[in-house]
Amino acid sequence: MTIIYFLILLSLIIVIHEAGHLMAAKKFGVYCYEFAFGMGPLLFQKQGKETKYSIRAIPIGGYVSMAGEADGDEMYPDIEVEDSRRLINKPWWQKIIIMLAGVFMNFLLAWVIFSLSILSAGAFQTPAKAVVDRVVAGSPAEEAGFQSGDIIKKVTKADGSSVSPKTYIDMQTFSAGYDGEEVYTVERNGELIDIAVTPRYDEEADAYLIGIVGPAGDLNKVNLLNCWYYGVVEMGIIARLLLTTLIGLFRGFGLSNVSGPIGIYQATETYASLGFASFMLLVAQLSLNVGIFNLLPLPVLDGGQVVITLAEAITGKPVNQKVKIGLMAACWVLLIGFMLFVTWNDISRLFAN
Repeated sequence: MTIIYFLILLSLIIVIHEAGHLMAAKKFGVYCYEFAFGMGPLLFQKQGKETKYSIRAIPIGGYVSMAGEADGDEMYPDIEVEDSRRLINKPWWQKIIIMLAGVFMNFLLAWVIFSLSILSAGAFQTPAKAVVDRVVAGSPAEEAGFQSGDIIKKVTKADGSSVSPKTYIDMQTFSAGYDGEEVYTVERNGELIDIAVTPRYDEEADAYLIGIVGPAGDLNKVNLLNCWYYGVVEMGIIARLLLTTLIGLFRGFGLSNVSGPIGIYQATETYASLGFASFMLLVAQLSLNVGIFNLLPLPVLDGGQVVITLAEAITGKPVNQKVKIGLMAACWVLLIGFMLFVTWNDISRLFAN
């Protein structure tokens, strides 16, 4: 049964992303050869008015083949398309809208699910402020001199990276998986104090902790009108978590905690066992993550294509094709290497458990 939920999960996120590209492309008159879910050998295909709708054998990924894209034109050399309907000949701002439409749809899906989930719960707890509510007895925090009421203004790691947390979650995310010394700048009685502390491994929590507890967030009643606002708040919280994690990965922190397809499959099994509402929350979280990831300025992702389009609009000439192909090839190698690494992480955790 888990495999069915897993396929539904991938289908929702991929299809809605590619549907965004398709709808925007058609809105601006771009000819679309094919709208496909999955990769590899063809399993099923239906001919629309002009676009072929396909299901392919490997249910990971998907694409929209558009006229004016190298891949699309190479796959359908026998179809003649007017120059005015080719993506390459569209105004730069239309190209950007088409490129970002998939990300927009991922965000929209996440927002709707989060909002309705919060409405179903009937209440929403806003994140607690970065304040020390209680210090655990015998913890590194007590030994370092933290006190109840300390307002955490900044957390700095040994490599100089830092965060000025707005919420307790911001601070936790920044420090997650880090076992080195950190300097906490706290406000106490109107004065700023630097406190150096090194976390200690807690077997029960399976994490490195310093031993401070934050206050409870405010509990807000939710109705059909304000649930959409709290849906945005929830998206903001998760987006900050992901961005902090991505920054940490570039700095070499938290690599062992990253999961790939196997990890997502395991998460699907766990969330699905908790019921439909929990499963849909996983869909929302992954849809938001996919949207944000696609905004990274890598040439093989939507964000990178936007950067290239803007560069061409500013300079008034196309990016050198050899440079563009070289960058894309390098990015594919990087992404494939990263995928192999996270898959190895997942397999290692399976054997460890």
